[in-house]
Amino acid sequence: MAVLKLVVCGVDEAGRGPLAGPVYAAAVILDPARRINGLADSKILAPERREVLAGRIKERAIAWAVARASVEEIDRLNILRASLLAMRRAIESIAVTPKEVSLRSKKIYLVSPKTLSKSASGRRKLPGSRG
Repeated sequence: MAVLKLVVCGVDEAGRGPLAGPVYAAAVILDPARRINGLADSKILAPERREVLAGRIKERAIAWAVARASVEEIDRLNILRASLLAMRRAIESIAVTPKEVSLRSKKIYLVSPKTLSKSASGRRKLPGSRG
């Protein structure tokens, strides 16, 4: 079995555009030894292709999870913070603790299993994080 030197988790949300309903986020750690051809932004993929790729991700990924923030949380926090909350929940739900998280090609370093901070830019931490 190959040892992974750096475990990188990709995370993104869906559902920020609609006027009603929860916002969802997915976190995935892909296995470099089990490539998935055709991965791209879901907004540019046909629905049928998204379904095929979703199955391949679930089969081949080292770990994956989906989480959500409720309508009540969106109302209380705002949609951006609720999206970040859903992302944090997804990251915390995966079975493997990543060393680094990538959000739209921007690196976010894992400080502890419950605290994420932006690398070098000094931007805000995800909601609920400490330190």
